[in-house]
Amino acid sequence: MTKILLILHVLAAVIAVGPVTVAGSMFPAAARKAAGAPDATEAVAAVRLLHRICRVYAVVGLAVPVFGFATAGSLHVLGTAWLIVSIVLTGVAALVLALLVLPAQENVLAGLAGTGSGVAAAARPEPARIKRLAMLTGVFNLLWATVTVLMIVRPGSTTGV
Repeated sequence: MTKILLILHVLAAVIAVGPVTVAGSMFPAAARKAAGAPDATEAVAAVRLLHRICRVYAVVGLAVPVFGFATAGSLHVLGTAWLIVSIVLTGVAALVLALLVLPAQENVLAGLAGTGSGVAAAARPEPARIKRLAMLTGVFNLLWATVTVLMIVRPGSTTGV
């Protein structure tokens, strides 16, 4: 049963977190392109799609810690330092995504909403806002990369799985 839980945990992480990291990383560049385009209808649609991918897969990503806790319980490693650090970093990554990245994407989208219909350049999102979003997305990605390394290396682990 432990191996099945581990497989489900890894699959959930790959299938759910992967799209968020990729779409989230693509969002700032797509937003810059949309903000600078004279007729940005298609570019805004692409930005909107990237945001939807981030939102949907963020919810799907809730399966990752569910299967992770089940796997850790099955392996009897819930109290190990590497897992506690991973849990904390996962929580921080989730907060960064939910409280910073997704709302920032929504703000950028709001600024782009009228771009295709001839709204003045003043309504477009500020470049500094898009740069901040890129930085926040990078922080989210680094947190997940760190969790991934901890899950693979598992410093001090003796489970053999």
